[in-house]
Amino acid sequence: MTFIEKLSSAWSANNSLLCVGLDPDVKRFPPHLQGQPDSIFSFCKAIIDATADVACAFKPQIAYFAALRAEDQLEAICLYLREKYPHIPVVLDAKRGDIGATAEQYAREAFERYGADAVTLNPYMGFDSIAPFLEWKDRGVILLCRTSNPGGSDLQFLKVGAGGKQVPLYQHVARLASEEWNTSGQCALVVGATFPQELAQVREIVGDMPLLVPGIGAQGGDIQATVAAGRTVSGTGMMINSSRAILYAKPDLTTGEDFAGAAQRVARETCDAINLHRF
Repeated sequence: MTFIEKLSSAWSANNSLLCVGLDPDVKRFPPHLQGQPDSIFSFCKAIIDATADVACAFKPQIAYFAALRAEDQLEAICLYLREKYPHIPVVLDAKRGDIGATAEQYAREAFERYGADAVTLNPYMGFDSIAPFLEWKDRGVILLCRTSNPGGSDLQFLKVGAGGKQVPLYQHVARLASEEWNTSGQCALVVGATFPQELAQVREIVGDMPLLVPGIGAQGGDIQATVAAGRTVSGTGMMINSSRAILYAKPDLTTGEDFAGAAQRVARETCDAINLHRF
């Protein structure tokens, strides 16, 4: 099963467009996990088990693991996801971008070492930085297009093209991805929820291509506007990511809720809020 097929199945099986981001910040872990040698794995496993029924994808962010020399725990998390929840895609958020033999090694890292179903990439070194990842025909390639951070406008709004056909760079990336690079149907794009107008413009350009949409929750993106701008005719087409708002949800101590229970509650509320506007 390809990444796109697995994602489509997860949209349907879990009735969800919610992608749960795994950004484990040990400083924010509950006290009983502080200082434990496998605390990152334990924390992420609890979050996964609590939210798997409402997730269309899980997105571990590699920097949170690598900074603490915890790549072995990332490997363990990816293995756990493949074994326990094989129907839910794993998106490795790595934002790699290099050429030639180096890109080949990054592809091996994502798809062999971590067994990810898809990986995020920076496309600004051009097609030869993407091509080695596309050799893995069953995996997904998710390209940065219109990112959710304010500084993204520094480059992504620059006009490119000839004469009167100039368009913002992010729209040029969307067209390249959908019209020239997506020959095997593997590509997706990152478009932030914080810019719903640009999200709608990208959807118009790329048709039904999947979009990874960060920016709701802690970054303040509006769910209703995001869904309206980015959904496909079938009411799917997006992995709407929430990380910190779910991972570090405040437990309701009056009910005895723990950190995983709080994550489960917020994930379900977020999924329901997304579904309210899908059709």
